[in-house]
Amino acid sequence: MELKQAIEKRSSIRVYKQDPVPLEDLKEMVRLGSLAPSVANYQPWKFVIVTDRKLMRDMAAKVARKIEDIPANESRVAKNVKSQVEWFATFFQDAPAIIAVAMEQYESVLEKGVVIDHDEINRQRNYPDFQSAGACIQNMLLAAVDMDYGACWLSAPMMAKEALSKMLGLEEKYKLVAFVAVGRPDRIPQKKQARDIDEMVKVIG
Repeated sequence: MELKQAIEKRSSIRVYKQDPVPLEDLKEMVRLGSLAPSVANYQPWKFVIVTDRKLMRDMAAKVARKIEDIPANESRVAKNVKSQVEWFATFFQDAPAIIAVAMEQYESVLEKGVVIDHDEINRQRNYPDFQSAGACIQNMLLAAVDMDYGACWLSAPMMAKEALSKMLGLEEKYKLVAFVAVGRPDRIPQKKQARDIDEMVKVIG
């Protein structure tokens, strides 16, 4: 598949057939994800591939409880909103596999010569660690399309990232960033209308 085709075909798949995803296919998605550019070429990645359905259900339950504990406002839609968010945060439990993406904190070259600490440098540089994670995740999403799978990037489960990190056995130096759910699509959502290019682009010169 041509890269342009994969980009145009990609969509967020949240409903999957229950066919298992071979481990070698999941590892290939991870390998291609790891080829993404990263801040200072630090390659801070750590990936955890999960196909254990009980563990996935347990993780989803932790996320659901975290969302339930968030105080709701007094609006009429509060209950419905929380229910909707809970589904979007926990549907990964029904995927054949998930890939958890974690990152080790990078050390900026600038830290060696200035008195600003890492967190402030990271803030001023607009969080290149998370930008690196985004590039990695996009590689995996496009790899999934190319391999005839559907995938979805999830950030909502990170509301329970401390508990999830323990359940995944992540070392303390790694920060859990996102999940990527993977499987054969059971339903292809209708493609959303893309914004017109001239609305998004400003040309100077």
